[in-house]
Amino acid sequence: MSSPQALEDERGGGDPPRDLRSVLVTSVLNLELLDEDLFRGRHYWVPSTQRLFGGQIVGQALVAAAKSVSEDVHVHSLHCYFVRKGDPKVPVLYQVERTRTGVSFSVRSVKAVQHGRPIFICQVSFQKAQPSPVQHQFSMPTVPPPEELLGHEALINQYLRDPNLQEKYRVGLNRIAAQEVPIEIKLVNLPTLSQLQSMEPKQMFWVRARGYIGEGDMKMHCCVAAYISDYAFLGTALLPHQWQHKVHFMVSLDHSMWFHAPFRADHWMLYECESPWAGGSRGLVHGRLWRRDGVLAMSCAQEGVIRVKPRDSKSKL
Repeated sequence: MSSPQALEDERGGGDPPRDLRSVLVTSVLNLELLDEDLFRGRHYWVPSTQRLFGGQIVGQALVAAAKSVSEDVHVHSLHCYFVRKGDPKVPVLYQVERTRTGVSFSVRSVKAVQHGRPIFICQVSFQKAQPSPVQHQFSMPTVPPPEELLGHEALINQYLRDPNLQEKYRVGLNRIAAQEVPIEIKLVNLPTLSQLQSMEPKQMFWVRARGYIGEGDMKMHCCVAAYISDYAFLGTALLPHQWQHKVHFMVSLDHSMWFHAPFRADHWMLYECESPWAGGSRGLVHGRLWRRDGVLAMSCAQEGVIRVKPRDSKSKL
């Protein structure tokens, strides 16, 4: 994978102000080196569940792995498992094992540790750029551009101005609005209230990192994308069921990513998510992140635990 291209600049990718450096680069993904192949990561945003955000752990693990390979290789895939609940009150240690360094491919194993026990394990594979005549991809969905859609904050404010909004939803929306999430989202095809009762397990939204990252190192853009990829991903599996059930417990079990083409994580990308299956208190989701020029930048997959309880009952499952 080569350095990011400036294609999006010509197509209205739109750089944020350069003096507003992305907090994902300056804080979240800025690991402290403790020893050779040993790093410490700290937290920026903790979800209301008071569990560590899975995307943060994936992104920080990829940063640690990338620091152990040469400049001429780039990540092409990662596969990881979340094995224990993360503690937001203490930092995370990342231990990198140099599993293999080959001519074309190199593999790194990363273990995230808290309180002396692993909370996350990950395998990351890197590759030297190799041209190939075998190339194809799906076509990007046709959707309105992000400039024509409401941002997350504007959307919440629109709902809050509705005098008929129930108080319990008003409280929840205010709580969401108060969170300092380091990414921007614009939903595509926002459902109406009546459509919520018959939704498919599919959603699309434009997403980018807040602030400016710049051309920089492609490895850093991949690390930022790893952080982004976990946001609202597993919730896709709940869309057909949210009218009848509310979440009792939902966490990621694993996460995989495949990187296909250069991209800018601080430019708008379309995140296309779908859930082909749910059952056994688990849900499976697939995702594709598209550049604005129609190039498929990466693919994702995740399975997670989903436990619900009926909206009309207080009993626990």
